[in-house]
Amino acid sequence: MTSLKFDEQPVRTARESLAMGFARMAVSVDYDRLPVAVRNKAKVHVLDTIGLAFASLSQPFAAPSLAGIVAAGGQGRCRVLGTPYQLTARDAAMANGLLMHGLDFDDTHLASIIHASVASLPVALSLGEYLDISWNKMLAAYVLGMEVAIRIGASVKGGFHATGFHATGVVSHFSSAVVAGKLLGLNIEQICAVQGVAASTASGVQVFLEEGAWTKRMHPGWGALAGITAAYMTQAGFVAPSRPYEGKFGLYDTHLDGAEVDEALIRADLGTHWRMLETAIKPYPICHFSHACAEAAAILSPTVLGRLDDIDEIVAYLPQPTLHIVAEPAEKKQRVLTDYDAKFSVQYVVAASLLRGGFGMNELSPESIANPQFTRLATQIICKAEENTEFPKYFSGQVTVKFKNGEMVSEHIPINKGAGAREMTWDHVAEKFLGNVGMVASEQKAAAMLDAINHAEGKSVRDVLSALTL
Repeated sequence: MTSLKFDEQPVRTARESLAMGFARMAVSVDYDRLPVAVRNKAKVHVLDTIGLAFASLSQPFAAPSLAGIVAAGGQGRCRVLGTPYQLTARDAAMANGLLMHGLDFDDTHLASIIHASVASLPVALSLGEYLDISWNKMLAAYVLGMEVAIRIGASVKGGFHATGFHATGVVSHFSSAVVAGKLLGLNIEQICAVQGVAASTASGVQVFLEEGAWTKRMHPGWGALAGITAAYMTQAGFVAPSRPYEGKFGLYDTHLDGAEVDEALIRADLGTHWRMLETAIKPYPICHFSHACAEAAAILSPTVLGRLDDIDEIVAYLPQPTLHIVAEPAEKKQRVLTDYDAKFSVQYVVAASLLRGGFGMNELSPESIANPQFTRLATQIICKAEENTEFPKYFSGQVTVKFKNGEMVSEHIPINKGAGAREMTWDHVAEKFLGNVGMVASEQKAAAMLDAINHAEGKSVRDVLSALTL
């Protein structure tokens, strides 16, 4: 792993707050000091995340969501991707964050169980456009935000989800505040303070899972809006707590119900070891927990398709901590009603992947969800805890199909596609980008946007975003 050293800073003490550690990193690191591997990965993830914003415009949730944000917000000079709207930096970041996360097709840091890019890119783009900064400076702030989000998420070992919080919704407030503070040129004490402000806004409950509601989509955008607000308030002299994470009634006390916290994970090699390099880009537009099972089912599809009436039982194996998100309650997960239900149902995902030989946006259409063959097969699927797994390092999975004559076929995916040695390259993501933008634009327009992002280095954020118009 490539490393770098901080500039000389005041001596740290054992009692230095976690927020101060993040602040030191933010002030000390700029684009030229990022390892080449980090810069290159950042470019790939930015490409992926921007493409997803355009794809979201094709979906039913986009128009009413944007209409509400525009009505509640203010006119400005910051673009909402793919639309004619120009809003204040806060409102544009809110809107872009919603679009980037709207399909749940965005990247995930597996150990942290958070969507790292949407926790920092909406702020970096919108505030970067407002301040008219360089693309490279924007990328550096984005990387710093990813690192903050990832380390907070990893430190709680799934604790946010266990207590009912959407982890990305929580951590995005802190990462966004650090990104905004970096772009505004705040000092160490001020960037520590912006996190103190964020501790009073950080939330995002998972009740959306009950009904397939749209609220999860807004969580990272809301964190972006709050983060920009925190940075400007701090710049103006607002007084904030300095120990927002570990302090009494701070984030860990209030959000985790006593769950284990690893503070050392945040401090370890901060600014020299870049955990954003572990972030995985999604090949499927569904909850990352179901990806390995989707791939396993697609591989089994040619064997199973001609024998559907002979199936006795289908078992999907997933890491035990994921079952309550994508597999339970079984009676509801087997009979999905909306696209969001489908994204968080491994039973539906496996059924669709077996029947279609893969899983894409078409499998989330109303026609597919209403297809009785999908539902019939999904009701034959039971879910069990997987024993052979490296979760949360990888989101593994297995699908086993048992036939009435006793025959059995099975496929195990130990490392989900997009993670570890199976990471998606620029070429893979460029293909995904063209497909996503192609949902709302011509092939020529999508290709031009790809070229603009590929050659963004040395340009301003404002100039690059001006090239990303429909």
